[in-house]
Amino acid sequence: MLTNRLILFFEKEVEVMSDLDELTKELMRDEEFRREYEAIQPELNITRAIFDARIRSGMTETQLSKRSGISQADISRLETGNRNPSLNLLKRLANAMNVTLRIEFVPNI
Repeated sequence: MLTNRLILFFEKEVEVMSDLDELTKELMRDEEFRREYEAIQPELNITRAIFDARIRSGMTETQLSKRSGISQADISRLETGNRNPSLNLLKRLANAMNVTLRIEFVPNI
């Protein structure tokens, strides 16, 4: 039963992501939107990286909270982009998830 729920969840997520991708492509045709979207990419990359690492670690926000000492509410704020993390906070999260924190500067193409 759980497997069926997970499959249904992931199928819906893929469908939503496909719709979101299509919408994003359409909106990117607007120069002002594109500039604003590109300007917030570093923040979005951080929030997505935190979320993805937690999911790969098989942890809930509550479990990560207990292991990191960071409140569940703050973890939620980090993952939704409503709080900007400090480097020390990122280190605590990485340690709690048993992953390596890597920050890199990538040349523009």
